[in-house]
Amino acid sequence: MKKLIGLMLLLAPLAVHADEGVKLQTAPVNLENKASLQRGAQIFANYCLSCHSANYMRYNRLQDLGLTTDQISQNLMFASDKVGARMTVAMNPADAAKWFGNAPPDLTDIARSQGANWLYTYLLSFYRDNSRPTGWNNALFKNVAMPFPLWQQQGEQKLVVDQVTGPNGKKVEVDHLVLAKPGTMTPTQYQAMVGDLVNYLVYLGEPIQETRKKDGIFVLLFLAVFFIPAYYLYKEYWKDIH
Repeated sequence: MKKLIGLMLLLAPLAVHADEGVKLQTAPVNLENKASLQRGAQIFANYCLSCHSANYMRYNRLQDLGLTTDQISQNLMFASDKVGARMTVAMNPADAAKWFGNAPPDLTDIARSQGANWLYTYLLSFYRDNSRPTGWNNALFKNVAMPFPLWQQQGEQKLVVDQVTGPNGKKVEVDHLVLAKPGTMTPTQYQAMVGDLVNYLVYLGEPIQETRKKDGIFVLLFLAVFFIPAYYLYKEYWKDIH
C-alpha cells in the first residue's frame, strides 16, 4: 500500500499538467541536426535561462554541438563567466516563488519527464487571458503560472469557443486558438523556432542519446553473431549428456 501511495504521489504532478481536450502536436526532433541544436541552445540561453536553470548541464558540453569556446562565452553565457560552469540561474528561488506562485523548475530533464510533443504543443498554446496575473494562459496547461516569454515572436493568440453538433446530436463546446495579433515571425517561422528549442531540450535531457543508440545497434549485432558459435558450442558440450 505504501508503494502504491508513493507511485500515485509521483504521478500526480503530471496528471494536473495535461488537458485531455488538447491534441498533442508532433515535435520535429532530430538530434543529428547540429544546426537546429545550436539554434535551440541560443534560444534556451536567451529566453529560458533567465528563470529556469539546467543544473545538470555544463556550458562546455555545448562544444559537442560544434560550438567553439569563444562562441559559447560570447553568445550563450549570461549567468557565469566560466565555460566549465553549470547552467545555473541567478534568480533567487524564494523570489521566484513570490513572483510566479511557484519557483520555475529546472529544465535539464523536462523533455524526459513531459515528452517532446507535450513541450512543443505547450509552447504553441499560449493565449491572452487578462484574468490571469501574468496576462497569459495556456490551452494545454490551464492556469499556468509561467508568463509567455516568446509572445513578441508568435504574437497574441486568443481562445475561441465554438458550439458544434456532436455525434449524438447534442451541442458541444470546442476550443481553438486564433492568432489575433501577429508577432515578428510568421506562424511557420515561430513553429520552426519552437521546434529548435524543443530539439535542444531533448538533447539536454540526454546528450549521449544518439551515441547510446548507435552503440546499442553494434551490441545487438555482436550478440546476434556471437549466438551462432555459442549455440554450436552448447550443442557440442551437451551432446553426450542426456
